[in-house]
Amino acid sequence: MSSKRVKSIDSLRGFSLLGILLANLLIFQYGMIGKDHVTGLSWIDKGAYYITKVLIESSFMPIFTLLFGYSLIKLIESIRNKGRKSRWVIVRRAIGLILLGLLHATYLWEGDILLFYGLTMFFLLIFINRKAKTLMIWSGVFFILSTALMYGPLNDLTEKEQTKYDAYVEQEHKVYENGSYLEVYDFRNNAIPPYYDDPIELLFVLLLSPFVYAPLFLAGMAFAKMNVFENIRAEQKLYKYGSYLVPLAIVCKIMGQFTSNWEGVLGNAGGQLLALGYVFLFMRVLTSGKFATFVYAFEQVGKLSLTNYLVQSIICTTIFYGYGFGMFGKMGVFAAMIMGIMIYALQCVISIQYFKKWKRGPVEMLLRMWTNFSLSGRLKEKKGMVQRGEAS
Repeated sequence: MSSKRVKSIDSLRGFSLLGILLANLLIFQYGMIGKDHVTGLSWIDKGAYYITKVLIESSFMPIFTLLFGYSLIKLIESIRNKGRKSRWVIVRRAIGLILLGLLHATYLWEGDILLFYGLTMFFLLIFINRKAKTLMIWSGVFFILSTALMYGPLNDLTEKEQTKYDAYVEQEHKVYENGSYLEVYDFRNNAIPPYYDDPIELLFVLLLSPFVYAPLFLAGMAFAKMNVFENIRAEQKLYKYGSYLVPLAIVCKIMGQFTSNWEGVLGNAGGQLLALGYVFLFMRVLTSGKFATFVYAFEQVGKLSLTNYLVQSIICTTIFYGYGFGMFGKMGVFAAMIMGIMIYALQCVISIQYFKKWKRGPVEMLLRMWTNFSLSGRLKEKKGMVQRGEAS
């Protein structure tokens, strides 16, 4: 492997963070449950809401998921190139992500993904030595099974269930809009969402979740073994035909907005297919040389992805929650979308300036030090091995 980072991966990661921020703004402003039941919107906010639902939500986090699987394989390859065994290094990285996720979810925001990624790494250990073809087969199997399980009405609630949902959303809105930090902290960690009050159902969801997200984790691992994002000139045909998934997936997601029983199926399939389509379309743009300035900015944000992700939570909770500016439910979807783009643009500028002085982000460096059990953050090469370079 080259000692250089794979720029296309950093650019894709930065691009995905823009979409993740725009999707998360619905949660920051309306709550984890309330975001799906927003009412009283103006025509411009309603348009922005459905643009977010169709083009952004459930389609940018999967890009991050795919890149996580990719980076896992590249990390393992780097460790083995140094003559080291990878398993305990991966376990330490998983534990590091779990701890970061617990801190993030407990003290800042309940929409954390780091805890889930850390736990999922233990599931992915089963597949790290499989061939690319095998990984793609399993990816397809999990995609079909997880999508089929989504069939049925998602929002078909009894009167009692609807009352519980409404009461929770009302309390959530009150606390997040007006509450102090301690009140928000107490609600986030102690209030039980209505979809979690059945322990059997909760256990089923927890056991099922790795399989639902497995398709893109495994696809990313397969892409890493095939060097799909490194031999970019040789993969033009793949990028071209893969980008055709974009219109197909958009149709699926639009149809999912107007049906009941098929909403989950179309939403899950459309979300993951649109993520893949965006990845291939982005790679076509990258290899064309167009929009080089934007691609470069995405790359710098992507190199600081963990730090930038956490900073987004700090900024947005400060803007929307009562202990900050108390804009929860007040800003509107369109204005929040514009604000999100401005926040991301600021992160681009800061990230570019940051890398003029430092090589790694602060949170990235802490995780690297823990993962490699080294104050320098570097994994020591086993004696007698020729160093081949570090993972991107």
